[in-house]
Amino acid sequence: MSSDKDEDLLIVQRVQAGDKLAFNLLVNKYHRRVGRLLTRMVRNQEDIEDVVQETFIKAYRAIGNFRGDSAFYTWIYRIAINTAKNLLVTQGRRPSTLKEPNDGDNETFEDNAALSNIDTPESLYQTKQIGEAVNEAMAALPEELRSAIVMREIDGLSYEEIAAAMDCPIGTVRSRIFRAREAIAVRIKPLLEPKGSKRW
Repeated sequence: MSSDKDEDLLIVQRVQAGDKLAFNLLVNKYHRRVGRLLTRMVRNQEDIEDVVQETFIKAYRAIGNFRGDSAFYTWIYRIAINTAKNLLVTQGRRPSTLKEPNDGDNETFEDNAALSNIDTPESLYQTKQIGEAVNEAMAALPEELRSAIVMREIDGLSYEEIAAAMDCPIGTVRSRIFRAREAIAVRIKPLLEPKGSKRW
């Protein structure tokens, strides 16, 4: 990860020195990751693309202020999160109340669910139910909890990286992730219990 950070810093320094084309390397590297992060905050695909584009425009304009204290992608994630927040405010929407179904989201979490490996119709149906329950739980989370859990579980960022991206202490990140996991567990627990029996 440190070599990745160093590599990004070298590219940033090239941009700061006037090599405008070098910025395309950063866009190509992080475009998809930033877009994936935003799918949990913004539901409309066109809006996501707009936010991603605006994020990189803002980053390019502010690149002179980047000093390398944090990794480039934690810096760009912070810009993306703030840009998404601004969009939702201008639309008069709050991300925690967005509950529209998002086809394709289920696959992200089904791989991690503790389910049977036997592909019976019942187990496949249960897998689908759990995926939907996880997505509903994610959609109902407050924005800060959802952003933290997405960066941890989907993007695989460390607590330190998430703290830098969200501009808050590591303890706050741990608390947000714990609360997010608890909320999701409450939703899926009934689906994991055999019908007619109490396991807990």
